[in-house]
Amino acid sequence: MDRPFTHIVDKLRSVDLRPTRQRMALAKLLFDGPHRHVTAEMLHSEAQDANVKVSLATVYNTLHQFTGAGLLKEIVIDAGRSYFDTNIETHHHFYNEDSKVLSDISGDQISFEQLPTPPDGKQISSVDVVVRVRSV
Repeated sequence: MDRPFTHIVDKLRSVDLRPTRQRMALAKLLFDGPHRHVTAEMLHSEAQDANVKVSLATVYNTLHQFTGAGLLKEIVIDAGRSYFDTNIETHHHFYNEDSKVLSDISGDQISFEQLPTPPDGKQISSVDVVVRVRSV
């Protein structure tokens, strides 16, 4: 029988991140359940509600470590707002400017007839589309 945090420990170790208490607690909040989009502030609030003692700075650092390790994808909405997505498969997003909610668009719902030629010595690694919507 697996211990409750075994899958979290395995997930962190698989990307060479040491499973510290804080990383494990934040990973459990992020990855136990369906895919979702969170801001650092949202995750910090969830951690506080779950009685996890962690600073907002640690939440930011951990989210960026998870992103760098390939466990999350960061979606930058503007200079002051980023979301972290637990779904790292190819897909795009709607951003509701009224509610500040980010939601998925399936990768097959957007197509490109042509992409620009990248600069010399570079290749396109991904294309991320954020479609902004608001009430009319």
